[in-house]
Amino acid sequence: MPRKAILYRMVMPTHTCPYGLKARDLLRRQGYEVDDRWLRTREETDALKAEHGVKTTPQIFIGGERVGGYDDLRRFFGLRVADPKAISYRPVAALFVMTALMALAASQAVYATPFTMRAAEWFVSFSMAVLALLKLQNVESFATMFLSYDLLAKRWVPYSYVYPFAEALAGVLMIAGVAKWLSVPLALFIGGVGAVSVVKAVYIDRRELKCACVGGSSNVPLGALSLTENLMMIGMAVWMMVS
Repeated sequence: MPRKAILYRMVMPTHTCPYGLKARDLLRRQGYEVDDRWLRTREETDALKAEHGVKTTPQIFIGGERVGGYDDLRRFFGLRVADPKAISYRPVAALFVMTALMALAASQAVYATPFTMRAAEWFVSFSMAVLALLKLQNVESFATMFLSYDLLAKRWVPYSYVYPFAEALAGVLMIAGVAKWLSVPLALFIGGVGAVSVVKAVYIDRRELKCACVGGSSNVPLGALSLTENLMMIGMAVWMMVS
């Protein structure tokens, strides 16, 4: 006989609760037969909340006992619940994996082999362009976080707004392999200032900060990966000067 659960979730003409859908899917994957009860109006939703003294939906009941919402359901099954405030290197790791695959794919398309020196160059320049893209999604948020540690931005605030555009320009020019007279000094400058700023903030002052490298709303800690971004720009610029 299948185990049964009752699920109350919001399904309205203008809104379907995503956590309700996640809860239904999780219950089914755990082998539960779901009595899926829709809350079709705000009044029905408010009445359920008042009846059970809760502030959110969905609400799940198993064996006549209230389990709670979606996160509570995950805990009930012994599954991990993500902490939105927890530090994570995943955004940067995902970005570098994707730009590496993009570089290999571009090399395969152009040279019929993925493993070329041009692929290595593209990896760095693609990474610069994508990192700039993430910053440009919300320049104000990026600038606010960037000002907490960048040495030049602290002295000249407009630099915190200029930085994403400079990184984007250098990255795009390096992808195309043109205007080295501009891309090389630009990458050297922003990479050099960035590297010194990270070293001072993290390794000298021992400050625990979040990195603005993937935008101003990330939980990526300022440290080795942040330094890597800047060293990659410096290395790419040096390579382009000597190659």
